[in-house]
Amino acid sequence: MPDTTLLLEMLIMLMIIGAFAGVLAGLLGVGGGIVLVPAFFYAFHTLGYDGPQLMQMCLATSLATIIVTSLRSVHSHNKKGAVDWTILRGWAPGIVIGAVLGMLAVSQLRSSTLQGIFGFLALVVGLYMGFGRAHWRLGEEMPKGPKRWAYSPSVGFLSVLMGIGGGSFGVPLMSLHNVPIHRAVATAAGFGLLIAVPSVIGFLFVDMTMPVPPLTVGAVNFVAFGIVIAMTLITAPWGVKLAHAMDPKPLKRVFAVFLVLVALNMLRKALGY
Repeated sequence: MPDTTLLLEMLIMLMIIGAFAGVLAGLLGVGGGIVLVPAFFYAFHTLGYDGPQLMQMCLATSLATIIVTSLRSVHSHNKKGAVDWTILRGWAPGIVIGAVLGMLAVSQLRSSTLQGIFGFLALVVGLYMGFGRAHWRLGEEMPKGPKRWAYSPSVGFLSVLMGIGGGSFGVPLMSLHNVPIHRAVATAAGFGLLIAVPSVIGFLFVDMTMPVPPLTVGAVNFVAFGIVIAMTLITAPWGVKLAHAMDPKPLKRVFAVFLVLVALNMLRKALGY
């Protein structure tokens, strides 16, 4: 039978993680995965659930939460007519293929390797958040044909390697191709659903050889999933209220610095320091 004290510690940690992720999502429009993965890693590691598959569990559980948050987000944005369904339909097959390939890659990689990949990609995202400019352009419209078939699987693949939805890669990609930011954010929520659903289905069948927390199916921990979803539903509106009460741009730069520090810490751990 699981240790009651350990379960209580896990509950408290996960409630704090979910609350923090919800506020950030509402305040900065940042997808929860970029916060949840390192937070899950710290929580599970602290609770003694360590091993070569720890990052697999963190990535898979983060992606499971994205199914729910993306559904809510797409529904809300679609009521305002902000989702670009033409982009979503055109990019869906490639993103799904990339997500499945990402899940297969993650299931074969050790935790230290995945830490290094997460750290490097989070560093790139953090630097873009800190130094990116709204007027930067790669093109005047979204790529089509061979370029779309190169970009779309890459978005799915890299997102699964980080355990995140479509926002961190999808929003910059669309913004750089002249899609208005509100439409990009709304459409990227749909990317998140296309990334999370096929990858999580695959993660449910991963064979975990390390000790795992209670209610873990494959690589997905349903305790963390349930608590984080409940907390983000409560705290995301708080973040939205804060965003309307203050200028979020300086806060976004502060978060970019925080993300760079998290990324560097992940890289340090991946290198064994």
